[in-house]
Amino acid sequence: MRAKNKLTGKENASARTAGEYDFVLTVVTVLLVLFGVVMVYSASSYNAAVNYGNKYFYMFKQLVGAILGFAAMIALSVIDYHVLAKLRYIILGVSVLLLVLVFIPGVGVESYGARRWINLPFFTMQASEIAKFGFIIFAAAYMAKYHKKMTTFKGILPVLGVGLLICVLIILEPNMSITICVVLLMFAMLFIGGARIKHFLIIAVPAVAMIPILILAEPYRLKRMLAFIDPWASPLGEGYQLIQSFYSLGSGGLFGLGLFNSRQKYLFLPFSESDFIFSIIGEELGLVGCALVMFAYILLIARAVRIAQNSTDRLGCYLASGIACIIAIQVLVNIAVVTGSIPPTGLPLPFVSAGSSSLIVFCGSVGILQSIGRRSHVGARFVKDIRRTR
Repeated sequence: MRAKNKLTGKENASARTAGEYDFVLTVVTVLLVLFGVVMVYSASSYNAAVNYGNKYFYMFKQLVGAILGFAAMIALSVIDYHVLAKLRYIILGVSVLLLVLVFIPGVGVESYGARRWINLPFFTMQASEIAKFGFIIFAAAYMAKYHKKMTTFKGILPVLGVGLLICVLIILEPNMSITICVVLLMFAMLFIGGARIKHFLIIAVPAVAMIPILILAEPYRLKRMLAFIDPWASPLGEGYQLIQSFYSLGSGGLFGLGLFNSRQKYLFLPFSESDFIFSIIGEELGLVGCALVMFAYILLIARAVRIAQNSTDRLGCYLASGIACIIAIQVLVNIAVVTGSIPPTGLPLPFVSAGSSSLIVFCGSVGILQSIGRRSHVGARFVKDIRRTR
């Protein structure tokens, strides 16, 4: 009986090389990206006209990012996700190398006192965006291979060590927001992998102790913390951006002022096309528009979780779970910042905010989800059909 349930090598190959895409996941992703292009234009047109003499400057860059992102999504959906596991050390090495390159003069680009970008011939690339997904691939591959060791502290050390290395390199840029995301992602991946509560307590003690040290290490972080507590104490200083975000969200009301009718984008709200684009969405499309955007994210994350649940192996489950976690973490942190729920920090809204690096890697991650879902779905159905006929 046991022999009858086994598939031949040919059957296994067929089960893993053909299948169907998740139509809902694809549609939601494409709509979010196209919506982002429109909102980037709306939020940046005046700023781009004033500073670059071309109101379509940011929109064109976002379109290029969208085209490259869709290409990455298609390519990674075709590639078997098991290949990523085999290349995990190369992917991780490239991720770390890119994080190091930002500190090299002439290669790394400094902006607003931070070195977060690498200067390429036609555009700049944010290394930390790639590093997040490099970590997911490494952690998923490691946990899938050594899942029995994940209940021991020694077993979680490689994931913990790689995560901390990436965090140290990112915080040195400095980039507190992405560091927080990677820390939360690392905790989420360890939890999914089977780490025990006592392990989290051991990790949490030094992590919590580091928070005040990191805040005091950079004076601007302390100022941002004070601005979060009472932004009106410095309405023209550190509290300015948060106050303008409040004005933007509050003036939108239920249905908004109408698409392209934002007033805050006229140089009142800094980074309106990137980190604070959700404020412009609230101003132009109102509470209803914000709710629809959040529903789209919930649907996208739910599809990723569904793919993780239906995966036929641990690697696919861990990869899909990690992607779902980073999307959820970044959406929650971004919206929490623009609504004044947590201290201000710069973080793009996935698929929507201006930024080609973020857009390409997030679209690529959807391609990985499609690869996992496609092969898991077909494999499970193929196994079921074979067993029914035997």
